[in-house]
Amino acid sequence: MKARYTRASPSPRYRRLLEQYRLLHENGEQHLGIPPELTFAGQSLPPQAAHIKRLIRSTGSRSLLDYGSGKGTQYHLRRMVDPEEGIDYPDIRSYWGVDEIRCYDPGYEPFAQLPVGTFDAVICTDVLEHIAEEDIAWILDELFAFARKFLFANVACFPARKRLPSGANAHCTIKPLRWWEEQIARAARSRPGLVYEFRLAQRKQAELKETVIAA
Repeated sequence: MKARYTRASPSPRYRRLLEQYRLLHENGEQHLGIPPELTFAGQSLPPQAAHIKRLIRSTGSRSLLDYGSGKGTQYHLRRMVDPEEGIDYPDIRSYWGVDEIRCYDPGYEPFAQLPVGTFDAVICTDVLEHIAEEDIAWILDELFAFARKFLFANVACFPARKRLPSGANAHCTIKPLRWWEEQIARAARSRPGLVYEFRLAQRKQAELKETVIAA
């Protein structure tokens, strides 16, 4: 019988990967020569910001949890322009118009404490493909449980350019769309009525193709 891992008892691989990500945050990514301050500094969030803003508006969300936020610099150093409004915002928080943003990242000590309670919105950008396959189920359950109004996530279904200190590819769970659809559907059953949107990217030759799974 396949083991069922949980937050209280994650897989051995989860613990090994967590240590690898702590080293990346401290020392940077050696394969590509990325310095520590730029390693997982939140660069993956801005391309998804407009999708998240749409969900914030449609659900009236005021608080947000960034699950797997990296260093969180995306919330301090990134100006955002809304072409529809014609407004230049000083940062993503004001662009979204939310009152609270909580960062959580177990691999980065300042944000390593697991949040308590729930949030209107939960986002998880370019994170799930970095998690061991054995732990995807309980982490998806956790994401859904933290959200009151909506959950947004994107997933890369192809290898990363980054490598772990061990030399392994940083995307350790690369699965086809059908596999992710099954995992998401299973987790969503516990939260009927919750709005969610998963954007799954596949690389087809030189192009990226995105599939949206939403409810």
